[in-house]
Amino acid sequence: MESSTCFHCGDLSDSSTIFFDDKSFCCQGCKTVYEIFSENDLTCYYDLQSAPGTTPKDIQGKYDFLSQQNIIDKLVEFDDGKSQIATLYIPQIHCSSCIWILENLNKLNSHISSSQVDFGKKTVRLQFNSQNYSLKEAVILLSSIGYEPYISLEDFSTGKSQVNRSLIYKLGIAGFAFGNVMFLSFPEYFEVKEFWLDQYKPFFRWLMFAFSLPVVFYSSQDYYISAYKGLRAKVLNIDVPIALGIIVLFLRSTWDIVFDLGSGFFDSLTGLLFFLLLGKFFQQKTYSFLSFERDYKSYFPIAITKISKNGEEHPIQVYDIKKGDRLLIRNEELIPVDGVLIKGKAKIDYSFVTGESDPVSKVSGDKLFAGGKQASGSIEMEALKSVEQSYLTQLWGNDVFNKDKADGFTTLTNLISKRFTIVVLSIAFISTAFWLFVDASKALNVFTSVLIIACPCAIALAAPFTLGNILRIFGKHKFYLKNATVIEQLAAIDTIIFDKTGTITSNKQSTATYEGDALSSSEEVLLKNTLRGSNHPLSRTLYDLLEENDIIMLDQFEEHVGQGIQGVHQQDSIKIGSANFVGKTNDTAVLNTSVHISTNDAYKGKFTFYNSYRKGLSQLFNKLKKNYDLAILSGDNEGEMENLKKLLPARTKLLFNQKPDDKLEYIKHHQSEGAKVLMIGDGLNDSGALAQSNVGIAISENVNVFSPACDAILDAVKFNNLSDFINLSKSAIKIVKWSFVLSFMYNVVGVSFAVTGRLEPVVAAILMPLSSISIVVYTTIATNVTARRLK
Repeated sequence: MESSTCFHCGDLSDSSTIFFDDKSFCCQGCKTVYEIFSENDLTCYYDLQSAPGTTPKDIQGKYDFLSQQNIIDKLVEFDDGKSQIATLYIPQIHCSSCIWILENLNKLNSHISSSQVDFGKKTVRLQFNSQNYSLKEAVILLSSIGYEPYISLEDFSTGKSQVNRSLIYKLGIAGFAFGNVMFLSFPEYFEVKEFWLDQYKPFFRWLMFAFSLPVVFYSSQDYYISAYKGLRAKVLNIDVPIALGIIVLFLRSTWDIVFDLGSGFFDSLTGLLFFLLLGKFFQQKTYSFLSFERDYKSYFPIAITKISKNGEEHPIQVYDIKKGDRLLIRNEELIPVDGVLIKGKAKIDYSFVTGESDPVSKVSGDKLFAGGKQASGSIEMEALKSVEQSYLTQLWGNDVFNKDKADGFTTLTNLISKRFTIVVLSIAFISTAFWLFVDASKALNVFTSVLIIACPCAIALAAPFTLGNILRIFGKHKFYLKNATVIEQLAAIDTIIFDKTGTITSNKQSTATYEGDALSSSEEVLLKNTLRGSNHPLSRTLYDLLEENDIIMLDQFEEHVGQGIQGVHQQDSIKIGSANFVGKTNDTAVLNTSVHISTNDAYKGKFTFYNSYRKGLSQLFNKLKKNYDLAILSGDNEGEMENLKKLLPARTKLLFNQKPDDKLEYIKHHQSEGAKVLMIGDGLNDSGALAQSNVGIAISENVNVFSPACDAILDAVKFNNLSDFINLSKSAIKIVKWSFVLSFMYNVVGVSFAVTGRLEPVVAAILMPLSSISIVVYTTIATNVTARRLK
C-alpha cells in the first residue's frame, strides 16, 4: 500500500507502521489503528472509539499525574525494577473484538510483554518493561485506540468497584422517548378523526421521529459498535441481527413519514430499545447477585506459618494475615503478601507473576512481592498489607501455566452461538421475503421479531452459570478448582491415581522412632532447622515430632525432589532423605517408611514412620471401585502393602518405589491408551504427575500447596468426599446439556410465532432477556438442589 498521512500525527510512512495482518495496521507514531477496506479507503478505528476531536497529543497532558511515583506505587501491583504489572479498568470492553485488540497490545508496542483481559470485570492486566516504558505511556496507548482506562485513586484505595452509568443513561433516554412516542401514537391506534388531530398528524409524526433520534443514535450505539467489531473480526455475534433490526425499523419508519405512507414503527422501535436495555440492566443485576467467582475465591485455602512474638510457629489461613505479621516462608513456598525480608537468604522465583523463572536474590530489608516463590531454604518476612484473594487466584490461573486441556462446553457454546446467528439471519430474510409476497404489512414486523427473539444469549449463559455455581459450592465445601474447565475434565475421568505419603496417610497422626547413633545438640539444631525449610510431608511430620530447638538461618539449603534435603551451617552439613542420598549403600531392607540422616558425610541413623491412614479411606475406595480404575503410586517401599491390601478393594493396583518421573510415565502410558486420569498427591514431589494428568488435585493439610501444576486443591478434612465431588461434576454437565435443550426449545417456539407474524418486536424484546434470566435461575436452582448430597 502507498504511504498516506495519518489523520492524527501527520505521518504514515511504510517505515512507521506496524501491520497486524493484510487488513489492519497501526501508525507507530501515535498508535492509531487503521482498517484497510480498499487501496484508497482507510477507516480510523480510533475515530470510532473516542470523542470527536480527541487526539493522542491532547491525551498526553491528561495523564501527567501518572509520572508521580507515589501514584504509580498505588496503581502498580508488581515492580521489581525491570517489570511492572498493573490492572486497569476499561469500561469499553464488551465483546470478543475488544478482547482480541487488548490482548494483542504487544504488537503495538514491543515493551508490553503480555496483556490479559478479564471480560467479566472489564479489566486488562498489563505487564511491561518498566526500564524502557512507563505506566503513563501504556495508559496513553490504551486511550489512543479507544480503550481509555477509568482511573480513580479513591476507588482503588477503598476497594470500591467502578460503576459505569452509561447503561442507566441510555435506558432513561429510551424510556422517555418510548413513553412520549406511545402517547403521540394513541390517535393513530384508535383512528380518532377529530379535526385538530388530523390537521396536526404530520407534526405529531415528525415529533415521533425527533424523539426516536437519540434512541437510535445514542441508546443503540453499543449494539452498532459491537456488531461492527464482530464483523471486523469476522465473527457474527448476536448484536449483528439486533443492530440490523434497529436500522431497518428506523429507515422504514422514516420512509413512511417522508412519503406520508403512515406513522411508521417508531413506537415499536423505541419500545424495542427500551426493553432490550431494561433486560440488559436486569441481567447485570441478576449476574451481580449471583457472582460465583467472587464467592468461591473468598474461601481460598492457602495456609502459611506465622511466627508469634514469643517465637512460636503456627499455621494460619492467608486471609488472616495482617499488616505487621511475621511469616515463615519455606523452600518452594509462595509469598502470599507484599512484605519486607527480615532473615535468611532469599532467592525469589517470580515466574508466577512475570513468567521469568530466573531467581532474584534479596537481602534483609528488601521488599518482596506477593506471588514470588522462595527457592533456597526458609526465610522470615514481615507483611506490609493483608492478602487479596483475587490476586492469588489470578496468579494460579496465569496463562503462563495453562495446560492444553480442551474446554469442551466453552467451545460448544461458541460454536452454537456462531452457527445460531447465521441460521437466525437466514430465517429472518427467508420469512421476510415470503411475507413481502403474501402480506407486505407484516414483513417488517416478522423480520425484526425473528432477529430479536432468536437470541443465543440463553445458550451462551448456560455453561458459565452452571459451572460457576458449582465452583462456589465446591469452595464452600473446601474443594477449590482453578477454573470451570476442571469441572468438565473431572466429569470425564475414568482412572484415579493416589500418592501415598501425605495423601492417603495423615501427617498429623503419624509417629516415628529413631534408630542409630545419638545426635549431638548441634546436630539436633541443624536437623530441626533443615527440616524447617522443607515442605515435603515427611519433613513437616518429623519437624513437628522433634523437640523445640534454637532457630538458626542456614548458610546453604538444597532440596532434591524425590531424594531428600541437605543443609549447611558454618562448618557443619547434614543430609536427610533416602538411604542412597545420604550415602548408606548397605542398607538392609526394612519394610517401613524411613528417613535416613548423615552429618558431615558420616551416617548417623534413621527415623522410621508408622503411618495413620485417613478416616474413611476404605469407604471411599469402595465407592470409587464401581466406576473407576484405582491405583496407588508410592515412593516408599512395600512395607505398607499388607496393610493397604486389607484396607482397599482387591482390584486396586499398588506400585511402590516410584520416583517422580516413574509416576509421570505411568500416567502418560495410561493416557496413551485413552484413559482420562485424575492424580491426587502433594504439590511438591508430585508436581510432574499432577501437571501430566487430565486433572491434578493437591491435598492441603496446613501446608502451602499453591502450585501451577495442580488444577484443584482439596482440604484434607474433605478427602472422603472425593466421590461426591466427582458425581456432582457429572451432574453439572447434565444440567448444562438440559439448559441447551431448554434454550433450543425456547428459540424454536419463539421463531415459530415470529415467522407467522403473530409476535410484535416489542414483545420479542421483552421475552429475550426473560429467557436468559430463566436459564440462569434454572441452572442455579438445579445445581443447588443437586449439591445437597454434599455434607
